Amino acid sequence: MTRTPRERMVLSAAQLVRIHGVGATGMRDVAVHAEAPRGSLQHYFPGGKDQLIAEAVAWAGDYAARRVARVVTKIENPTPGKLFAAMAGQWRDQFTDDGFDAGCPLVATVADTAATSDSLREAVGKAFDGWQRPVATALEQLGVPPSRSASLAVLMLSTLEGAIVLARAHRDVAPLETVVEELRPLLDGAVDRRRRREI
Repeated sequence: MTRTPRERMVLSAAQLVRIHGVGATGMRDVAVHAEAPRGSLQHYFPGGKDQLIAEAVAWAGDYAARRVARVVTKIENPTPGKLFAAMAGQWRDQFTDDGFDAGCPLVATVADTAATSDSLREAVGKAFDGWQRPVATALEQLGVPPSRSASLAVLMLSTLEGAIVLARAHRDVAPLETVVEELRPLLDGAVDRRRRREI
């Protein structure tokens, strides 16, 4: 699919923030990475860097949410534990194949800007909410009662993000493997077999 210069810049901003954080990602860096004319930055993002990063964060949240929906349909005999294992497995595979330089753009953005930019902090919050909802929906489809699905989705995302940070710090996928093994019994134990629906 051919992306417009604007779409390329949003995607490039998300990719660069994953590696360098918000503070070290400049607008010119984004234009070069996106192979877009430098003058187009002001045209497409009159709100400047904050607008660009907010849109990159929104894109990243939407991408993560779409991945949840795709992943759950590919799991054989899906369970909540298998869903979490698949989510963590995507990161394990990425780190194994590409190294540990790139993390989650949502975490990078909130770490850099939570104390300095309410608009970006709110953008990250919305992106996490947009990611949490399909996880909670998938859990309900797998038989988790609605009274627990939202809180377990928070637990899954929080645990995954923490494991990603630890994996990058140690340059080792072991934290991802550990959280999958420890969380699997809890997640699968939350299923009410009478509520499970076919996906």
